[in-house]
Amino acid sequence: MATVTFSSPILAKDVTVYAVAGDMGTLLALARRNAIPLPCQCQDGECGSCLIKVTDLGDTAPKAQALTEREKTTLSVNGKLSRDLLDRAEGANMAPPYRLACQFVVPDSDILVEFSGEPGVEIDLRR
Repeated sequence: MATVTFSSPILAKDVTVYAVAGDMGTLLALARRNAIPLPCQCQDGECGSCLIKVTDLGDTAPKAQALTEREKTTLSVNGKLSRDLLDRAEGANMAPPYRLACQFVVPDSDILVEFSGEPGVEIDLRR
């Protein structure tokens, strides 16, 4: 069983929930089941409102999870997925830092999910 820790300035404190291995549900679905107010407008990977930063907390090197075509397009258009990051994700199996919660399937590893609370706005990494 993996844990997912949600962190955001709009939360009173970080919230950690358990994810069932092999569930194949999206991170957005997990957030909703646990009343995490993660912004989302289209739920289809086209608007970018559910932008998240994912950090693997496991002991082994994180493996990239295939990006959907919609996610590739939306992240690229919004400047969150460069050609280099895409090549590393697809060729070298290195996970990109930003994802869309509606497209990201919960992995079987402990992760930290950071979000700003504003649709499509990245988390301030300077905090």
